[in-house]
Amino acid sequence: MHLDHAEGFPQRHTYSAPLRTRPDGRRRALRIGLGGPVGSGKTATVAALCRALRGELSIAVVTNDIYTREDAEFLLRNAVLPAERITAVETGACPHTAIRDDISANLEAVEDLEEAVGPLDLVLVESGGDNLTATFSKGLVDAQVFVIDVAGGDKVPRKGGPGVSTADLLVVNKTDLAPMVGADLGVMARDAAAQRGTLPVAFTSLTAPDGIAPVTAWVREQLAAWTAVPV
Repeated sequence: MHLDHAEGFPQRHTYSAPLRTRPDGRRRALRIGLGGPVGSGKTATVAALCRALRGELSIAVVTNDIYTREDAEFLLRNAVLPAERITAVETGACPHTAIRDDISANLEAVEDLEEAVGPLDLVLVESGGDNLTATFSKGLVDAQVFVIDVAGGDKVPRKGGPGVSTADLLVVNKTDLAPMVGADLGVMARDAAAQRGTLPVAFTSLTAPDGIAPVTAWVREQLAAWTAVPV
C-alpha cells in the first residue's frame, strides 16, 4: 500500500541543519547530496553537473566509497574539476553510516574543501552505492537527489523507500534502455508520482546530448533559492 509522503517514510534526520554562514561570516556553499543504487548513474550525474556548471560556479565534490577511492578517481581521470576540488571519504562500513548516522568525516571533508579552495558556490556529496533506503542527514546536505535507472525494470519506483519517496529530486536515468529491458516509462512516471506527490521527477539518459539538462535546471533553482535568503 502506498504511504503518503507526509505520513510515510521518515524525512532526512540526524543533526540540526548547519548555519548558512562560514566562521568568517561569508555564505557557505549549497550542499547537495546524491544517492542511489550501485550502477544507477550517481557518479555520471556528478560528472555531468560539474561539466555543465563549472564555467559559472565554484564547485567541489566529496565522494564516498566503502574501501576505495574509485568514484573520486573516475572524476579525476575525466578531469571534470581540478584535482584539489575533489576529495574522497572511505566509509569502511555501510554508506548510510557516513551520510546519515555519523556524518563527521563527510562534514570535515566539506569544510576542508571550503577552506582550501573556497569560497564555493556548490558542493556535491556523492554517497557510496546503496539501496532504496539511502538518505542524507540534514546536518550534511541542504537538498538530496536520488538516482535510479530503468535497468531494474519499471517496478523500482513502485517499491518506494525513503530515497525514492522523500528525495528533493528523483532522477530516473538510462531511459534509452527502456525498450531493451521491457520497462514502461509511463508506469514509472505514474508510480513515482504516487510515491512522491508533488516532489519533482526527472526522466533522462545521461549519455544523450545534454541529458543532464533537467538536473542542471533543478540545481540552478536550488542555488537561486539558497542565495535569495539573507545571511
